[in-house]
Amino acid sequence: MGPVLVTGAAGFIGLHVAERYLAAGRTVIGIDNLNDYYDVGLKRARLARLEAHPNFRFVRLDIADAGAVAAVFARHRFPLVVHLAAQAGVRYSLTNPSAYASSNVDGFLNILEGCRHHGCEHLVYASSSSVYGALTKMPFSVHDNVDHPVSLYAATKKANELFAHSYSHLYGLPTTGLRFFTVYGPWYRPDMALFLFTKAILAGEPIAVFNHGRMQRDFTYVDDVADGVVRIGDRIARPNPDWDGARPDPGTSTAPYRLYNIGNNRPVQLLRLIAVLEDCLGRKAVKAMLPMQAGDVPATCADVEDLAAAVGFSPATPIEVGVARFVAWFRDYYRT
Repeated sequence: MGPVLVTGAAGFIGLHVAERYLAAGRTVIGIDNLNDYYDVGLKRARLARLEAHPNFRFVRLDIADAGAVAAVFARHRFPLVVHLAAQAGVRYSLTNPSAYASSNVDGFLNILEGCRHHGCEHLVYASSSSVYGALTKMPFSVHDNVDHPVSLYAATKKANELFAHSYSHLYGLPTTGLRFFTVYGPWYRPDMALFLFTKAILAGEPIAVFNHGRMQRDFTYVDDVADGVVRIGDRIARPNPDWDGARPDPGTSTAPYRLYNIGNNRPVQLLRLIAVLEDCLGRKAVKAMLPMQAGDVPATCADVEDLAAAVGFSPATPIEVGVARFVAWFRDYYRT
């Protein structure tokens, strides 16, 4: 069992996935560029947790730097790569499109090249529920066509899936894409709604409630997600022998390529999330009701039957428990 490469190791999901592998006795090489998209101090605090473990090694680099990525792959032959690094954020992509081309397209290509040339046995990478875009049929299924993204961020994640398939087809590289659905929990990203709501409510400030609170999201607790990621890492993608080009299945292929949703399969209305948060904080929110923002979708819901069948994935954390754990972490970390 060689080392596991976790990209975006100082990120929210990256931290939890790396900790799972370390707890299982694996050596983890983590890379991150520690950019200032949000609080670098939070990223460094996550990194400090990982660096306290003797089997963790950190390399600071930008995945868009092809030479630096190639050097890491040449130094360590990774049987498993878990690629979580990306420029995140739907709304940020509306005003900073070049950041997404650099990290999510060029960076992903560099990871694919590293895997191709240095004996990687399985690449697991982060896609997103945002790829479903204008699709209204729910629950969202990996077997549905997703050719109508409504943000550049979503388009780059769809591009990742297409890039991965071409490498699986051309070079036999096993790749598995995981479409994450609104992951939340301790060590959360400060640009996400639950974090912003908590900060504002404690400060007595109004919260921005888009789509007048009618948004629905498949909120998925981070421990459930980390468990699913680690499980799927052990299940190397295989070709689907029943794949038919006359009726192509977008979620599988004749190549060693798979896509899975990783979500809770229990959508929660935004107003319900706010009510749970108010209970946990013991304070009421002042709500500023706003229309839908560009690039957003009204609802998400994950069909997770494929992931359940493949690795026994079964999210077990209800929103009331997950939000309470997040609030406890927030109060402790920020001394509120």
